[in-house]
Parts: sequence; structure tokens; C-alpha cells
Amino acid sequence: MPRSNRPRRAAGKAPSGRGSGRTGGGKHAAGPAPELDLERARTGIARRESAPDGEWMVRLISADRAGKTYVCPGCSTAVPPGTAHLVVWAEDHLFGAAAGLAERRHWHSNCWTSRRYRYR
Repeated sequence: MPRSNRPRRAAGKAPSGRGSGRTGGGKHAAGPAPELDLERARTGIARRESAPDGEWMVRLISADRAGKTYVCPGCSTAVPPGTAHLVVWAEDHLFGAAAGLAERRHWHSNCWTSRRYRYR
């Protein structure tokens, strides 16, 4: 049974009247899809954490993606390149989400975890 009442178009004929700019050849005409980087997909998503001092967005940076030196605000020591760490910013910043993102900080994972215990 057909999915729609529109007549089928002839094989190899480009769609007309839509201005899509595509050439015929189906959805795989552009070549193979690029290989997915699962590590980047897993670590690139920020999670939301609630604490007595506010709402925070936390994103994991893997060791192979850490390319610069940062100073951890929890222990005031360096987070060297090649060290897995967290990027943290305030979700409920006084001046909005963009200002919170602009003031993000790089924390050692352990410093961020122990920071939460201070508020219990």
C-alpha cells in the first residue's frame, strides 16, 4: 500500500518546484557518512547539577581533549594538559545563562566532588 496519494516520480528524476538544489541520486549520493567519535559524543554533553549554592552545568573533558593548562578554583593548582577534568558554569547566573557560560571554570574532578560535601 502506498504511503501517500501522490504519484511516484520516474527513477533518476530530480524533484521539481521545491528549490532544494539537490541532484538526483538518493540520500546516499554525498558519499559515506563520517565516522562518529564516541568519546567526543559521550563527553561533550553537559549535565545539570543542583547544589545549595545554585544550579550548575558540568561537562567532562577527557584527557585527550585537554590541551591547555588551567587553574582549578577548588585547590588553586594547575590542571595540566592531558588531564581529564570538568568544565563548570552557573546555570542560574544573575546576568543570564550567557554570562554564566562566559565565567566557566575548569575543575579537577575530585575538587568538584569534594566541593559538594562542604554544603552538607
